[in-house]
Amino acid sequence: MGRYRAGQDQGGGLVRPVLLVDVDGPLNPYAAKLHRRPEGYETHRLLTPRWETAERRRLTEWGLPGKPVKPLRVWLNPNHGPALETLPFDLVWATTWEEEANAFVAPVLGLPELPFIAWSSQRAEPGGGVFWKTPEIVAWAKGRAFAWIDDEITEADRAWVNEHHDGPALLHRVDPRLGLANDDFAALTAWATVLD
Repeated sequence: MGRYRAGQDQGGGLVRPVLLVDVDGPLNPYAAKLHRRPEGYETHRLLTPRWETAERRRLTEWGLPGKPVKPLRVWLNPNHGPALETLPFDLVWATTWEEEANAFVAPVLGLPELPFIAWSSQRAEPGGGVFWKTPEIVAWAKGRAFAWIDDEITEADRAWVNEHHDGPALLHRVDPRLGLANDDFAALTAWATVLD
């Protein structure tokens, strides 16, 4: 792996690391107990086009094609938007919500429209316990320093990124029962601060 040098881009501008943000797990603690929403979170019922399409397909497979689609329950903490914006990163969605994160999640959190990673339709597992997102994130980053928050990250992903990414990377797992917490924000800030 080559040495990464933080600093300036080709035009002389300062290059900040990227924070790749997953929705379900870090921002939506979906694994919390069903009737015990974590403190600070608000319940939202969202019917995104992607969710509606998937649910209609499922209902049709179950022989219930005319049944109405139930919106997705999402817990979001409005304090996360301002907290994310104060971090020393450029924010990018790294979620299966893709562009729908801008339409449905960003407004609730008070975030502007953010770039997003458009995943390939294959989503092939690379094997060895490596998450399908991992190779796509490394390909997208092209050597740029990044931190990634997700609930699916394992040591296998860290090892894969260390071997295949030519730059600094922090793969930070967030507990999907709790969502982003103060310790997570502190870890992200500390990591970005030590980059030169």
